Amino acid sequence: QVQLVESGGGLVQAGGSLRLSCAASGRIISTDYMGWFRQAPGKEREFLAAIRWSDANTYVADAVKGRFTIARDNAKNTVFLEMNNLKPEDTAVYSCAKKLPIRALESAAGYAYWGQGTQVTVSS
Repeated sequence: QVQLVESGGGLVQAGGSLRLSCAASGRIISTDYMGWFRQAPGKEREFLAAIRWSDANTYVADAVKGRFTIARDNAKNTVFLEMNNLKPEDTAVYSCAKKLPIRALESAAGYAYWGQGTQVTVSS
């Protein structure tokens, strides 16, 4: 069992930056992937980035590549999402989750142990 708690969201002006954190308690093994998703009102949950716990190999969605970066701190059992050059369309609830084995990386259905999410609001 894994529990995830996101933090770091808030209100930021367009062009600004935020760093989200996802603190994990429980067992994360080396083959696990941790992912970040977001969901805006009236829209489906959208994959943003994932990281493999063992070697920090990362995958970032094309939609945010170049602006968003995912990283992890093994010692703190924490995954980060660094977001730069934020735009009003980035406004959403951002959540982290742990990927289930043998599931597609970019599908929310392949993840479990979702955190409660953190709100990011980007003003124009």
